[in-house]
Amino acid sequence: MEKEITLADIAKILEKYEIVELEDVKIKGDIELELAEGGMALPPSIAQALQSIISAAHISLSTTEAIATTAQALQSILSPGAGTGAGVQKAQIPATPAKELGLIRTEFKVAKTEWKGQIEEVTIGATSADGGTREATVTIGGEKALPFYNFDYQMPHPPVISVDCFDMPITLAKAVRGHYEDVMEDPGEWAKKNVREFGADMVTIHLISTDPTIKDTPAREAAKTVEDVLQAVKVPLVIGGSGNPDKDPGVLEAAAEAAEGERCLIASANLNMDYERIAKAALNHGHVILSWTQLDINAQKTLNRYLFKLGVPREDIVIDPTTAALGYGLDYAFTNIERMRISALKGDTDLAFPISCGITNAWGAREAWMKDSPIKEDSDWGPAKYRGPLYEIMTGLTLGIAGGDMFMMMHPKAAAAVKRVTQMLFGATGAEDEGKKVKLEDWVTWGGEMDKKVGSKD
Repeated sequence: MEKEITLADIAKILEKYEIVELEDVKIKGDIELELAEGGMALPPSIAQALQSIISAAHISLSTTEAIATTAQALQSILSPGAGTGAGVQKAQIPATPAKELGLIRTEFKVAKTEWKGQIEEVTIGATSADGGTREATVTIGGEKALPFYNFDYQMPHPPVISVDCFDMPITLAKAVRGHYEDVMEDPGEWAKKNVREFGADMVTIHLISTDPTIKDTPAREAAKTVEDVLQAVKVPLVIGGSGNPDKDPGVLEAAAEAAEGERCLIASANLNMDYERIAKAALNHGHVILSWTQLDINAQKTLNRYLFKLGVPREDIVIDPTTAALGYGLDYAFTNIERMRISALKGDTDLAFPISCGITNAWGAREAWMKDSPIKEDSDWGPAKYRGPLYEIMTGLTLGIAGGDMFMMMHPKAAAAVKRVTQMLFGATGAEDEGKKVKLEDWVTWGGEMDKKVGSKD
């Protein structure tokens, strides 16, 4: 039996039982609206009821067509002037073909931030035109915005990677040792392999044999090792000591003198040793100084101010706030580096320097190198040959996002992966087109073509 009811009746029923929406309800029949001449606005309760009815009604159309027709029906009912004329008007619901529907075109916009500060631009290495013998130099820093956020300001230089070598054979994780077993007796050959086979932007020579507890190699002999490495490769060099606070000042003084004119990065001056001797050696022989502190933003500002007082130019300072790696306190390093970079961009000139990160520290986490977990109840850690490189990669990329400009790394494939990803984020189209830029505003359309250029089976 058919029964005629009004929308007002339906609205009362819905309100009485506090029905918000109808589900799996079919209402058959014609809907008739009685409108006064000139049109009228429906009461909210009736409009809501009508919307619920139409939404729940069984309409033999596709989903997109149903949405369109419902919207049109409501618009024709609720708009002023609908159904003008005396008497009863029937609300007809036209079927709009789905092909007429489309996305609303809009412009992709990114909010921009105005920063007051700028990171110092520092060049490492010297070519013959600069009085050195390097075939190329690397420049880091110069940012006016957060890392890789090129909508604010295009990064002038991508992060660079310096691959480690040592002045004596050392104990290395199996995953790393396999790449260097044939060159560990010769620092020059080790450095050469990093460049020729692994494409290192820079090489770091660690003079660890000078430590009194290891070999206590004399400073003059260590300086000879630096000369050998400079002859073996023509990329910029980072020169590091053993970390011994008593021995390092003399070792780095001798190394700085041996490498005079090559504009190396001397690593490092820190508050726990005679930083004044090391800084003056770098200054007197034309090198860049690494200002190293231990996860303390105030200590970093203090050391940098001391270097200023010694006359070290701002363009000769790179800072190293210490890298606590994945599994070793990565969140502390990330927070510290990010705070420094944001403070610098806000105008703190004591912190406005490129940041170096010791990504090799990732191998300090036991999960990076141990074969199996020492805890019997622990789950399988998976192949150790992958874990170590992955720990380096994750540490490098994380600190790159925080603000790192330079990464000191060990595993060649980890270094290659970090370089590939940071180049892509920087805006280069790939290793074969390094230096070319793509517009980050077009990120939606990069698609598979970009994946082909930066992807790797490794």
